[in-house]
Amino acid sequence: MNALKTVSCWIDTLNEWVGRGVAWVTAGLVMVVFVDVLMRYIFNTSFVFTQELEWHLFGFIFLIGAGYTLLHDGHVRVDIIYQRLGLKGRAWINFFGVLLFLIPGCIMVISTSWKFTMTSFAMLEGSPDPGGIPFRFIIKGCIPAGFTLLLLQGISLGLHSFMQILGIEKTGEEPS
Repeated sequence: MNALKTVSCWIDTLNEWVGRGVAWVTAGLVMVVFVDVLMRYIFNTSFVFTQELEWHLFGFIFLIGAGYTLLHDGHVRVDIIYQRLGLKGRAWINFFGVLLFLIPGCIMVISTSWKFTMTSFAMLEGSPDPGGIPFRFIIKGCIPAGFTLLLLQGISLGLHSFMQILGIEKTGEEPS
């Protein structure tokens, strides 16, 4: 069981660090949007590059930050039954949710987006708009990368839940 704890701890640490990095990108997005708004309303001009950068950063934040959000239990869930259960009951729901939905869903997205990303990378796809971002394949690469981080965090959640069910890990402990 120490191996399970070690793997889970490694995944949690990885997504914690990734999440902290994504937080800085979020600050960058705020600055880009601020500059875009200033340019539009004060100077009556706008740039395709800036607008595309906004949605590229937005996509990066949500894709790469999904594992971090799961680590801190920040994803939306339907709490009709979940909130009324005890901590061990919640561990069962998390365990089966990870096994039946999260892992298969992530694997499906990773496997289908991989070819899409590699095709984009092979042609060095860029924006079709003049003045747009030349490296569109980078944001497309965030799709399998983000879902891989989410998959890893799902495995960690499943391991934590399994250990809670067995009584090896105290229920209610936040993953480290």
